[in-house]
Amino acid sequence: MASQSYFDSPSAATTDYPVPLSPPLPALSKDIEPNRALTASSKSALFSLSRSHVIFEDEWIIAVNKPQGIYCESVLSSLPDLLNDTGANVSELHLANRLDRDTSGVMLITKLHKVAAKFVKAFTDHKVRKTYLAYCVGLAPKWEKITVKSGHGRSKYGAWRVYAASDAGRKLPGGSLVKDMETSFEVLSVNGLGCFKEVSDFHKDEDVVIVQEKSVIGCDLKKDEILVRASPRSGRTHQIRLHCQYLGIPIRGDVRYEGVYEWKGSRYDSHELHAESLSFEHPITGKPMLLQAPLPSWAIQP
Repeated sequence: MASQSYFDSPSAATTDYPVPLSPPLPALSKDIEPNRALTASSKSALFSLSRSHVIFEDEWIIAVNKPQGIYCESVLSSLPDLLNDTGANVSELHLANRLDRDTSGVMLITKLHKVAAKFVKAFTDHKVRKTYLAYCVGLAPKWEKITVKSGHGRSKYGAWRVYAASDAGRKLPGGSLVKDMETSFEVLSVNGLGCFKEVSDFHKDEDVVIVQEKSVIGCDLKKDEILVRASPRSGRTHQIRLHCQYLGIPIRGDVRYEGVYEWKGSRYDSHELHAESLSFEHPITGKPMLLQAPLPSWAIQP
């Protein structure tokens, strides 16, 4: 049934709905993901924040380094115990950004409703810059910097998929709309060769890909180990993971989007994606802020 594998259902190809350009969830993910969710639920129930998780704090915001395999809600719910020692108001805590269960890194929490509202506007207006690190396995790309522009959506059948950029605004089965999605990437190392770079301007000397058709690069070419930095302009669910899959360099351990589960004799029980930094203008003081999380071991080794 390979001829139907890119459609959400047998009828999707014969309707006037947009056709997804990335494949449906692999069978492997349907076996592994439920177990990962159960493990994360158990870990999250026991999780408590400590001062070692705190990256930055003032009277308006607190930034923490979220561990891999912990739900955002568990981080938020454990924050009052940490702040009660300082006498801070804990009644208006709000997540300013969200990370996937298995994504580690910078998570920002506001302490007041008025500050939360300012961050909602800042994210909407693209005034907050985010960078991530991803450890990928695939075919080493020929580009050093690239920006991918595509559509993003999920039909009533449930999987997030890449769509053509020109499909933005079109309706999907179930009534949701395809939205625009844009991510810039920079290669930092290939097979351990390269050097770690400070966060830079992604838009210098980059290629631009406007997605209109299925990728010609398959994810079955598991050959090279690539460390990339990603900067999403939009904030779509699983955005970096989907674009890595489209580029033929799925993230190691990301079985939902064709990443390797077993690699060089080891199994990877979560994907290797890290929220490296957030930069923004402080909503109260107006000062420029750059918050960076400590690097995980898999990002340091290359």
